[in-house]
Amino acid sequence: MPRPIQATIHTGALRHNLERLRQAAPGARLWAVVKANAYGHGIERVFEGLRGADGFALLDLAEAERVRALGWRGPILLLEGVFEPRDLELCSRLSLWHAVHDDAQIDWLAMHKTHQPHHVFLKLNSGMNRLGFAPERLRAAHARLSALPQVGEISLMTHFSDADGARGIAAQWAVFQRVTEGLPGERSVCNSAATLRHAQDAAVRADWVRPGIAAYGGSPDFPAHDAAHWGLQPAMTLRSRLIATGSLQAGDSIGYGSTFTAERPMRVGVVACGYADGYPRHAPTGTPVLVDGVRTRLLGRVSMDMLSVDLEPVPQAGPGSAVTLWGQGLPIDEVAHAAGTIGYELMCALAPRVPVQVD
Repeated sequence: MPRPIQATIHTGALRHNLERLRQAAPGARLWAVVKANAYGHGIERVFEGLRGADGFALLDLAEAERVRALGWRGPILLLEGVFEPRDLELCSRLSLWHAVHDDAQIDWLAMHKTHQPHHVFLKLNSGMNRLGFAPERLRAAHARLSALPQVGEISLMTHFSDADGARGIAAQWAVFQRVTEGLPGERSVCNSAATLRHAQDAAVRADWVRPGIAAYGGSPDFPAHDAAHWGLQPAMTLRSRLIATGSLQAGDSIGYGSTFTAERPMRVGVVACGYADGYPRHAPTGTPVLVDGVRTRLLGRVSMDMLSVDLEPVPQAGPGSAVTLWGQGLPIDEVAHAAGTIGYELMCALAPRVPVQVD
């Protein structure tokens, strides 16, 4: 039989999460962000669950080709724009919308030969200090784009750095409003956190929201709020089974480096899952795990192919017992937080060797 580890993608959860995000931003159109192979879920696997979105947003041309190959004829947005001049040829052929955040991208457009004017999203650096035109340069960039016959519609966008925390969006939102005042075109500013926390304001939700992690059932502001607080459901569950059980006596250690030592006699189980499957190697003792639906904890160091768990809370468990590493019944954000990371990373790190089914 195959090794007993499997990830499941929950189509119904994806649909549910889209609807929840629409409720959070009524009247706005919604980009389903499927960059990083749909946050590790697989573009082809999530397409049915996310096709109720108004458009798909992603990073590279290969992903855009995959979405078109699935039959999507609606908008597709390249969030980082094009990376070299010849990318614009595929944008023309596939009718891709693309971000413009740099003068070079405008230069390339000016040299591009196309019969169909491009729809671009002009990006403002409102304080994230990653991509985008500085506030004092945005209008000049807008004027350059407006003068190009290769450009049709110009939309405006920015990205919030602190929508998930106490600092909030006020400062960046003020910059965006000031710099774009009077400019024509649709607006898009809300990521997952801004959509859930701030899109009650019609101006902030604007014309398009572009949630990422929330579409997959992760909370964008954990641990302040968990996914259940936002009414989200996990789109991925990672499950395996116990492949062995054993006993430790007081003073016995387990795993590489002997990082866990038993203080008293206890039963332990070995799970067919390790860092080569995408489980975080740095997850410490105490990271939550479900065995036969009962919450217990990881023990010791995660190995390439195995990890160990405490069976004291689940005395009936034995080889073959079901184990949930994250997903339904065990929020991925809890596991990630225990491991000192975020749910995004765990989703994206699911290894190719893990079989995946879609329900």
